[in-house]
Amino acid sequence: MLSYQHGFHAGNRADMLKHAVLDAILCELADGPHSVLHVETHAGRGNYDLTGRQARKTGEAEQGVLAHWDSRAPAALAQWMELVRECGRQAYPGSPALAARRLGPRDRMVLFEKHPAEFEALKGVFAGDRRVQIRKEDGYAGALRLSPRRGETLLAFADPSYETIADMERLAEWTPRALEKWPHAALVLWLPLFRDEREVEFGQFLAQLEDGVVAGARWPAPADGKDTALEGSAIVAYRIPQHLKRKASEIADTLGELWKD
Repeated sequence: MLSYQHGFHAGNRADMLKHAVLDAILCELADGPHSVLHVETHAGRGNYDLTGRQARKTGEAEQGVLAHWDSRAPAALAQWMELVRECGRQAYPGSPALAARRLGPRDRMVLFEKHPAEFEALKGVFAGDRRVQIRKEDGYAGALRLSPRRGETLLAFADPSYETIADMERLAEWTPRALEKWPHAALVLWLPLFRDEREVEFGQFLAQLEDGVVAGARWPAPADGKDTALEGSAIVAYRIPQHLKRKASEIADTLGELWKD
């Protein structure tokens, strides 16, 4: 939806799992023998100021990555946290910024973002980066018009806002088409976990589409919280190596333990 701006939620606990897993996949592909085409359906603004007005208004980053900023990161999170600290609190790397840092000069990125302000900010972040194309159009439709070049590995990341049930319905319709369109691509989806578990049936549908991995964790929530409250974060990933599936599960388990404290 065009009302959604991720700056209010950047660096929260959901981002920690989402970005740590995506970062591990990006590092693996960047070190591989093939060039990479990285595609994002909902790119956001690229990086985020965790000291800024939007972040301060919700305080979600304080409960998320900032709560662990000055402590030693567990092994499963160390690689990602090192990069996050390098970027600094005023430029927390969203998924496009992670990809830009991990991928090399031979790789390409195509980023879709419809929100006018986010689109303009994204253009500013990547001004002069010839690897990056930024398109102000529907990410689902736009992504399906793309194909990797010969010898190129495609990594597609879908990260909708989930503000309405329609977001789940669109991703449920798009994912089988994407898997069919790109038979050799890696496909990564973010899945929020709600108190009322409205995502369970949707998650089960995604899990049975193809042999992938579902890695998620929940955090303690106030007893008086709303039934619609976000209580966890998960990643669904298709066509990634077995050791990366184990890595994703390790990251989720590690965060689940951190969030208990």
